[in-house]
Amino acid sequence: MAGALSCVPVGTSRHEKSLGLLTIKFVSLLQEAEDGVLDLKAAADILAVRQKRRIYDITNVLEGVGLIEKKTKNIIQWKGENSGCHTKEALDQVELLRAQISELVLKEEELDSQKSWLQQSINYLSDDPVDSKYPSEGVGAPGVLAHKGTSFLGLDENDR
Repeated sequence: MAGALSCVPVGTSRHEKSLGLLTIKFVSLLQEAEDGVLDLKAAADILAVRQKRRIYDITNVLEGVGLIEKKTKNIIQWKGENSGCHTKEALDQVELLRAQISELVLKEEELDSQKSWLQQSINYLSDDPVDSKYPSEGVGAPGVLAHKGTSFLGLDENDR
């Protein structure tokens, strides 16, 4: 067991040598590269990778998911979106959507206010003591039975 530990240089942990951390550093390096173009040999030197196979493992996965493309054997280009880099069109779209959300929030508040006013009006009308003298529930309209060919004549106010 002691012999296995002696192979790991002092000051480096297992996490510092992990493929996940190397991938994060590699992608950051790639995103910072001019036009997203990176020489794999230079990347291996910058990242101090002793086994270039690890760099190739990373590039194979990134190429497989469509984030990079190989220009030549050792040159790759980033195809994904740069972190912190947004196009003017995307920023304009975000601003437009924020403005629409603000307008919709104001409209919703206005509709909530109108709904509340209508609910209060309905409550007032249903609780009005004048209306309680003449309940409308359970009372039907008077029916009129007439022979065929007859017509109904309404009464004027003066005839009452």
